[in-house]
Amino acid sequence: MRKNPLLRHPWGLWIPLALAAALLAVVVLAGQLAPYDPNAQIFPVLSAPSPAHPAGTDQLGRDLLSRILVGLRTSLISTLVLVAAISLTGAAVGVACGWRGGWVDGLLMGISDLFLAFPGLVFALAIAALLGGGLQNAVLALAVVGWPKYARLARSQTLSLKQAGFLDAARLAGDTGWQMVRRHILPGIAGPVLVTALLDLGTMLMELAGLSFLGLGARPPAAELGSMMSGGRSLLQTHPWVILGPGAAIFLAVAVLNLLGDAVRDRLDPQNPADETGDIPNG
Repeated sequence: MRKNPLLRHPWGLWIPLALAAALLAVVVLAGQLAPYDPNAQIFPVLSAPSPAHPAGTDQLGRDLLSRILVGLRTSLISTLVLVAAISLTGAAVGVACGWRGGWVDGLLMGISDLFLAFPGLVFALAIAALLGGGLQNAVLALAVVGWPKYARLARSQTLSLKQAGFLDAARLAGDTGWQMVRRHILPGIAGPVLVTALLDLGTMLMELAGLSFLGLGARPPAAELGSMMSGGRSLLQTHPWVILGPGAAIFLAVAVLNLLGDAVRDRLDPQNPADETGDIPNG
């Protein structure tokens, strides 16, 4: 796999970390950074970007920059909660399956296979519609379909680690099963699960925004990027800033999160089999 050219630089890890820190600052300081109340309907409607309103105003006279900042905070927090939930749940299930085996493995992996048999986003759409929409229900719907991937990954890593000689040594030293899992299995799967979770952040942010865009996520007047794009789609031809501003925020956030995931993956796995031309060496 070809490494991102930006990440070949000696500062390759610090660049995405700095960008991610900027996103974190938005999450923490969005209320202070927003120049106006994001729900205040006190400005001229559909004003083009100007010094007073750098991103313009929407059809209700709300300042779009304020709504984008607060909406980005909402989207990022929801995404972080979602990815934390599916990665931790999936990892716990995978370790239990890989360590215990038997009927536990068969049952839980059968359930995960059932979820993986359907297109994830389509399944999430159905669940969100059944639950009645809303941001919390959108997060829950994506969590229901998102954990099996992590369960499969953690199970595979656990089965591989079970074959390692150091577990035999730990067993001879008198370690219990839980002690071996805590001291050896969990640290062994942490790296792959972390990398997968970081690479999932951008995808989950887009899927949450997509559910909101379709009316199955955050509801007006809540400031959320997908919902804002949905509200401005009819104005694309006449007042494009209403939809392009939230869309640009999603694009930039996803780009930063993907860059961070790539950087951490390359740092944790520096011995990539592909050379800098992207070719796999022979032998």
